[in-house]
Amino acid sequence: MSWSFETDVDFQEKLDWMDEFVRQEIFPLEVLEVSHDQLVQLLRPLQQQVKAQGLWAAHLGPELGGAGFGQVKLGLMHEIIGLSPYAPFVFGNNAPDSGNAEMLALGIESSGRLEQRERWLEPLLDGTLRSGFSMTEPNSAGSDPRLITTTADRDGDEWVINGHKWFTTNGSIADFLIVMAVTNPAVHPYQGISMILVPTNTPGVTVIRDVPTMERPQIHFGEIGGHSEITYKDVRVPYENLIGREGEGFRLAQLRLGPGRIHHCMRWLGQSRRAFDMMCERASSRFTHGSMLSDKQTVQNWIAESFSEMKASRLMTLEAAWKIDKYGAEQAKVDIASIKYFGAKVLHNVIDRAIQVNGSLGYSCDLPLESMYRAARAARIYDGPDEVHKQTVARQVLKGFKQVEIPSEYIPTRKAQAELKFAKYLGVSN
Repeated sequence: MSWSFETDVDFQEKLDWMDEFVRQEIFPLEVLEVSHDQLVQLLRPLQQQVKAQGLWAAHLGPELGGAGFGQVKLGLMHEIIGLSPYAPFVFGNNAPDSGNAEMLALGIESSGRLEQRERWLEPLLDGTLRSGFSMTEPNSAGSDPRLITTTADRDGDEWVINGHKWFTTNGSIADFLIVMAVTNPAVHPYQGISMILVPTNTPGVTVIRDVPTMERPQIHFGEIGGHSEITYKDVRVPYENLIGREGEGFRLAQLRLGPGRIHHCMRWLGQSRRAFDMMCERASSRFTHGSMLSDKQTVQNWIAESFSEMKASRLMTLEAAWKIDKYGAEQAKVDIASIKYFGAKVLHNVIDRAIQVNGSLGYSCDLPLESMYRAARAARIYDGPDEVHKQTVARQVLKGFKQVEIPSEYIPTRKAQAELKFAKYLGVSN
């Protein structure tokens, strides 16, 4: 195993441009109070600048208008994009549209339904359509999609969909939804669940509300980033709206989730770094109890721990990205699971310490820390809760061990074996 920490000069110039662009052009948008339509208008000229740089939807292959970057380069980009919640929209890789575009592309490749590219995929990539991913249900554990109860029954040339979903991100502003539904209850869920395209204006689709959350307790219906509760009652769509082949829902989701978690973790590092900078700035500026905060041992410990945790998370994530590029997502499964829960913990820790160092100012809405803290709590839940990823890591690690009667490091046994091995040097006869 060998990999380089260097970035080629041309790509580093792109990263430098991105960092300056995000800080100078996107940061100011965060403090404006504008409507959804106004925000869209503000984002469009910035999106054009990104496209001119060849950085729009960079997670996609060149045949779909992306740059075809590998996961290491994408990870480095997402570290910068993660600095601002608006940056993913400006760079054309905001959730869930980015993941949905990838699943659509995979589905088209699998099924050969090229008409989906013109009708759904290309407008999604151009930003003229928005999408939602409708999987989680209120009455079953989202971490175990095998429990999905929403059904899609085939009736001639149509699917008839019935079910109840919630936490469908951007559901209230989406033009179409990708619905995970049981299409064959007679087989294992891994082979019996499919993804189906459903326009939001289809009769029977009811967007009930955007669910208030810890991140957005005062929700306003129809905003970017809302998580919608939706019911599907006898919803009819053409059979051709199937993504991929019937029963491929799990496979398509897994192909997307691995790389997607790399991007999550690197975006979290961008947020962590922003919180870290606020912590260090405050520590260097605030005088209390006879000295600067930066002279207090506890604060120094927090800064040192945050620095080391961020460094460890970054290296773990980039190594996982490198493995995906070199060997594929399946070979990086343990690495991907470990960075998901470790990165979420680091994100929380660094923001929490930054709030503590900033005191009442950090707790107030005069700094972005309080909103960052609320958003960070969700990182330990979405894309699989920490506990599920820890279980994955433990199970894979334990596969390398077998049951023994005597511990392999049991000293009496090792001593006897060593004496036998070196008998002629020790003067011991057999």
